[in-house]
Amino acid sequence: MSTTGAIAGLGRVVRVPLLDCSLRVAPRSIAVGCALALVLIVLLVLSVGTGDYPIAPGEVVSTLLGGGDQATRFVIETLRLPRGLTGALVGAALGASGAIFQSITRNPLGSPDIIGFTQGAAVGALVEILVFGGGTFAIAAGSVAGAFATAAVVYALAYRHGVQGYRLVLVGIAISFMLLAVISYLLTRSTLEQALTAQVWLTGSLNGRGWEHVRPVATALLVLVPLTVLLTRPLRMLELGDEAAGALGVAVERSRLALIFVAVALTAVATASAGPVVFVALAAPQIARRLTRATGPGVGCAALTGAVLLVGADYAGQRLFGDTQLPVGVLTGLLGGVYLIWLLTREWRKGTA
Repeated sequence: MSTTGAIAGLGRVVRVPLLDCSLRVAPRSIAVGCALALVLIVLLVLSVGTGDYPIAPGEVVSTLLGGGDQATRFVIETLRLPRGLTGALVGAALGASGAIFQSITRNPLGSPDIIGFTQGAAVGALVEILVFGGGTFAIAAGSVAGAFATAAVVYALAYRHGVQGYRLVLVGIAISFMLLAVISYLLTRSTLEQALTAQVWLTGSLNGRGWEHVRPVATALLVLVPLTVLLTRPLRMLELGDEAAGALGVAVERSRLALIFVAVALTAVATASAGPVVFVALAAPQIARRLTRATGPGVGCAALTGAVLLVGADYAGQRLFGDTQLPVGVLTGLLGGVYLIWLLTREWRKGTA
């Protein structure tokens, strides 16, 4: 590779002779991504070593590399590693989804848990839990169906000669409150046992996660991440506005619809795996942008940031309260509420909220 030019604020353009193409490389974003990946690995090692049977970080690494005795391997590989990997994958899916939505809407409040898609997934799952008594697969399928049904309604209501970001956010917020009312109604119509099961799921938790939870979200990411990469250019152009994107050759509405599909799918599989974990999708893209100082959507760094936030919150929930393990959804909700207050205050001071 040889450097052929630079663009201020966007990184450097490098030529790839083998592929006969040029790529834009942002050194700071790459450095931040590597640092986030390292932090994620450290958090996973610490998280896997935490529990009633504590395991030193060195022993965790040795066991993951093939060492360790049979008991240690069982604790790590069967009981704890799936939980950590589920957290990392769910966090990555939420971070990427939030970055896509915030770029589409050009609004920091454009997050799936703010504009109703997470609540739609929750309603779909609750219908399976409370009405049909479905198992793990049925709950996941209901979550995905609920998210896509909500997305279709929000898109249809927000569409008027195209979908504008502010309309999508406002319609999504309204639908979100309606879905919260539906959730409350479903809980009031359920038995005590059903309500307890549903409430545990609604909290958002990584407790009891096994390999059966890792595989679906990992498979979904293997499919959706390449689609996100293919849609990176239209996503970057849409941040310039519909008219500018159209002038640059982007099929605006078709690209937006494809991006919404990918983002909703990421939200749905994340919610199906861990329940409605809030505020990760809202905060991760904003934190990633501040770390990278990038002008584009930064989906990759947002995904890594989401993974770090969720695994870190789960680790903190296991360690900060003694013998009581706090569900990760409670901790992200607490921290996210503080972050949302700060964000709204900042936008109000700028005169944009």
